Parts: sequence; C-alpha cells; structure tokens
Amino acid sequence: MKKLTGKEITKIEAPYDGISLKDYYVEKRRLQLELLTMQQKVAKLGQRVCICFDGRDAAGKGSTIIRFTQNLMPKYYRIVDLGVPTPKESKYWFHRYEQHLPEPGQMVFFDRSWYNRALIEPTMGYCTQKQYEYFIHKVLDWEHNLIDEGLLLIKFYLSVDPEHQLYRFQERLTDPLKFWKFSENDFHARKKWETFTKYKEQMFDYTASEKSPWILLNANSRKTSRLTSMLYVIRTYGDDKFVPLTGEDVTETHSIEINGVAFSGLNKLQYSVLKEMADENKLNAQEVLTNPSNE
Repeated sequence: MKKLTGKEITKIEAPYDGISLKDYYVEKRRLQLELLTMQQKVAKLGQRVCICFDGRDAAGKGSTIIRFTQNLMPKYYRIVDLGVPTPKESKYWFHRYEQHLPEPGQMVFFDRSWYNRALIEPTMGYCTQKQYEYFIHKVLDWEHNLIDEGLLLIKFYLSVDPEHQLYRFQERLTDPLKFWKFSENDFHARKKWETFTKYKEQMFDYTASEKSPWILLNANSRKTSRLTSMLYVIRTYGDDKFVPLTGEDVTETHSIEINGVAFSGLNKLQYSVLKEMADENKLNAQEVLTNPSNE
C-alpha cells in the first residue's frame, strides 16, 4: 500500500500479503471489532468520517465496503453509491456530493466518489474538457475547506491489473448470483485501459496533498486489500497502536463477576466496558471464565 502526496510516494505497512483463509477470518473479526469501537467514538463525539473508494471496475470497492460495515451500527453509517448524474447534477458536481456527506456522529462510505469526474467521466467522454479541468483544479481547495470544517476524510484508490480485472469480469458473467454486476459500460471502459491510466496518473499528480492524500491499495488480492484498508482506517482514526496478526480470536466469550453478580457470554468489547465501569466505581470485579464461542 502506498500513500501519495503530490508526486511523492510513501510506503505504508501492509502485513497481510499471502494471508491464509483461516487467518483472514480471524483478523477480519479483530479489525471489525476495532471499527465498531471507533464508530462508537465517532458517534459519541459527533465526528464526521468520510471514506472514499475509487478505482477501476471490479477492483473490489463494493465488497471492501461490505466488510467494513458488516458489524457496524446501521444508525451511524451510510453507503453512497450514486448512479448516472442528471444534467443538473453534472453541472453542479460538488453540490451533488455535498448533500451526501456525513452528519455529526456518522461514517459515510462512497462506492466511487466525486473523483468519477477525474476518472471514468473523461475516459468515456461523459463530461467536457472544461468540466474536467475545472474539477481537477478546484477539488483540493474544496476538500481542504471540508477538512478545515472538521471532516475526517480518507481517499482510497484500489488498483487492479488487467488480468485480475478480466478474471473478475468472467466470474461475474458465469455466476448466476453476480451477473448483474457486469454492464456493457464495463466492457467499453476496459477497451480504454490506457486512457483511464492517463487520467488516473493526472489525478494523483493534481489531487493529492499532505492534508488530503491518496492511499493506493494493490487490490489484486481481495483479502489483502480489505484487511489493509481497515487497518489503515483504524490506525488513522481509531487505535493507532493496533497490532495486526496477533492471532487473537475475538469470538471468544468472557464472563465477569462484579460484587458477586456474574455476567457471562460477553464478547471482548462488552467485557471491557463492564470491567472499566467496575473499576471507575471501585467495585470488586474478577474475570471468572473464558470460553470459545459456539458460533
């Protein structure tokens, strides 16, 4: 994974290359627990978190967002996946997305963001050159203003090579549960691979800054890119000391006895909250049992 700041590239830890399926599920649960803890803090403090996922078709944007949100509290997050813009939306591009930004206490995930105007729209001729140039020169000022007003913004770009994209297209076409994910536009966009690449590189050159960097993920491995993106968000806005791949199974259940009253079948987060409350109130608390979950 790489962090782009202008034309400079800074490497970021990506410890999940080659992870086994078993370890993937254990680590995913650990990260999802941390995301839930982070979401609770966001809701309590009234923070506004916006996480954008951009990239080519079949790069895994939607499936990654699903893993982010699997265990979050529905009340405090939204997924934004906008369709074809109306003529008015196309003209007032930034306003189209402003109305979907998070309210205080919310996390919003964009499955393709306003950067459509820097990527697929100019590639396919869906916007004019004037519209493209206006966007590419104005978007950082717009983002910086939002950040200065308190928006917590992360911009992920999921990168996939032609061979992996083709494999995923074939997978969609042959799977009766996934065929709807493939559109004729996907096929036409693939034929303009080099044109898309040109606009992608221009986007990185013009729309990355220290305040609003691009986070580039190698998405050829779905497991790796999902875990790495979750780790980055947790390290950025949650627990910056989170240690990956400890092997800890957070599906274990815990029991605690507080002043002689037993609470059993607790997950790690529930146990931690009760233990903290007991300590704050100087109650006698003792963990009495830890059992594997039956799930």
